Amino acid sequence: MKKNYYEVTYIVNPVLEEAQIKEEVAKFSKFVTDNGGEFDEVNEWGIRRLSYEMDGKGSGYFVNMYFTSPSDLIAKMERAMQISDNIIRYMTLKYDNKMLRHRELQKKGAVPNIFKTEETETEA
Repeated sequence: MKKNYYEVTYIVNPVLEEAQIKEEVAKFSKFVTDNGGEFDEVNEWGIRRLSYEMDGKGSGYFVNMYFTSPSDLIAKMERAMQISDNIIRYMTLKYDNKMLRHRELQKKGAVPNIFKTEETETEA
C-alpha cells in the first residue's frame, strides 16, 4: 500500500495537567505508529493563546507532527480526535510533491529567501 506524507497540527485542552497532556501526545503518536505510520518529526509548541475562543478556551497546547502513513490511517485518527474530549481542534495536510520539496529544504535549512527585505533594497 502506498504511503503519503502528512502534517497534522492539533490543539490539546490546556486545562489538563502536564502529565495528562503528555499522555494525549503519546496516545496519538502511538496511534500513528501502531497503524503503519513512520514519524519524521513531532514538535510540541506548548501553550499558546488562541486568536478567538474555541470551546470556551482562550489558549491551547499545540502539537505538530510530520509522518508518512497509509491514507486509511488519517480517517481513523481524525475520528479518534473528534471523539476525544481533550482535543479542541486539529488540521491535517497531505503533502504533494511541491510541498515535499519545500519540506526537504526546510530540514536542510536551505529555504531560499524569495521576499526582498528593506536591507537588501537599500543595498542595491
